[in-house]
Amino acid sequence: MRAIEITRYGKPEVLRLCDRPMPEPKVGEVLIKVYAAGVNRPDVLQRMGHYPVPPDASDLPGLEVAGEVVGGDLAGSDLAIGTRVCALVQGGGYAEYCTAPVQQCLPIPAGLSMVEAASLPETFFTVWSNVFDRAKLSTGETLLVQGGTSGIGVAAIQMAVALGHRVFATAGSDEKCRATEGLGAERGINYKTEDFAEVLKAVTVGRGVDVILDMVAGSYVPREINCLADDGRLAIIALLGGARAEVDLSQVLRRRLTISGSTLRPRPVTFKAAIAAQLQERIWPLLEAGKIKPMIHAIFPLECADRAHVMMEEGKHIGKIVLQLMEE
Repeated sequence: MRAIEITRYGKPEVLRLCDRPMPEPKVGEVLIKVYAAGVNRPDVLQRMGHYPVPPDASDLPGLEVAGEVVGGDLAGSDLAIGTRVCALVQGGGYAEYCTAPVQQCLPIPAGLSMVEAASLPETFFTVWSNVFDRAKLSTGETLLVQGGTSGIGVAAIQMAVALGHRVFATAGSDEKCRATEGLGAERGINYKTEDFAEVLKAVTVGRGVDVILDMVAGSYVPREINCLADDGRLAIIALLGGARAEVDLSQVLRRRLTISGSTLRPRPVTFKAAIAAQLQERIWPLLEAGKIKPMIHAIFPLECADRAHVMMEEGKHIGKIVLQLMEE
């Protein structure tokens, strides 16, 4: 099969089209003929040598795919040969065939293309796990999404708005701020020209927000603490702004704040299966009803994965970047 491999750690040009043996599914796994694969920030970090591959995972990049089940262990599942699925995988998505645990496969929502479906798993699993499971965003509560036009940001805004929450988002340009508002955010905040903490205090009449989904960390953390409501929760999922922060812990104690962090890739299949079940029950109907819509910024053929990575690193995209391997 054709695949994209990381020849050495470095810049996007280290990605190379190659021939690899077709992967063999283990017990509890299916083999998927890949039509499209999502491109995510962890792929870039893996290429640079900053995101270790789990011992039992493929060394090929790619954490989400959409395609057709063509083999594997189907026992005890609703899947059959020919079923169209999208799946969260531990690696190997940048290839014509990929294995995935049965429990991490979801049916492609009615009305969505393979490209659109490939943009869902990594971001939707991550948002559900951190915003709704860990941070427990509840009825009547507010959410701030840092990086609102990233793949994660677009998913988080739409999911929270569709479930009835008041949402705010940061972005790096006025154009991107308007895009977040088009997705349902009440206010897009340009972090280059505005202080998001001051803006949030103003628009919430001094109360602050209940939950913050943060991909930046670093110097953002003290300001995020300042704009959390009492009993607020900060969920950190990436460290684009650095791994260190100086924090006023007296606020954490006095106002009963919670700071948590997590990465999804190393978690066991049972953990991810529970998220998949919640997504299928709570979010998939909203996708099929058009209340949440995949936002695809760009589509590249497999052999142009390096160009997709360049676009990801430039950070000018709004929504997801996807590799398309086959036409439907």
